[in-house]
Amino acid sequence: MGVLLVEDDKPVAEFVRRGLEAEEYIVDVAGDGEEAQRKLAERDYDLLVLDLNLPRGDGFDVLRSLRAQKARTPVLILTVRSAVEDRVNGLNLGADDYLSKPFAFVELAARVRALLRRSSPADVALRVADLQLDRMTRTVTRGGREISLTPREFALLEYLLRNQGRCVTRAMIVQNVWHYASATLTNVVDVYINYLRTKVDRGCEPKLIYTIRGVGYTLSESKEAEAA
Repeated sequence: MGVLLVEDDKPVAEFVRRGLEAEEYIVDVAGDGEEAQRKLAERDYDLLVLDLNLPRGDGFDVLRSLRAQKARTPVLILTVRSAVEDRVNGLNLGADDYLSKPFAFVELAARVRALLRRSSPADVALRVADLQLDRMTRTVTRGGREISLTPREFALLEYLLRNQGRCVTRAMIVQNVWHYASATLTNVVDVYINYLRTKVDRGCEPKLIYTIRGVGYTLSESKEAEAA
């Protein structure tokens, strides 16, 4: 799952980023309000963790803009501003939760999990054939056998499952899994696809991950994908 952390205090941002990545989330960081709004316009996130005291537009501005676009992204405000009026203002503007600094990371992680459970109960499990990916427990099984994946492999498989039956190009994968606009990582995509094939397809039938020569990849239980 993708999280956007908006925090201008670099040590705090690094602490939270490392903690969330240890929980196997894919984390992007924005250091000011303008960068946060740009990142939110570029891709969809599963969760926004938002400081209020930001340069170039405060957190309320980011939240107001997000909700004006009818985006339903869950928002957790994480801030030193603990006054009742700030809490009320944040919740009235559309925040889903509010946590004051200083905080215990275990509490932040628990609130993140709770928000994600509430926001996408119908979209927790993704399946094709006997392969299942559970977004909340971060587990993948095939034929009842649990498969151990790194966070990046998990994100790549989730992206393929969300687009099952469609061909996705290497550039699309770089943008949506690595969150870069550059095409310089396309060779890395091939490496990670091979990692997934080894873990997901080796010794199993039907094969699920196919190369569309000269275009990209697709995940499908149909052998017609191989011919394409």
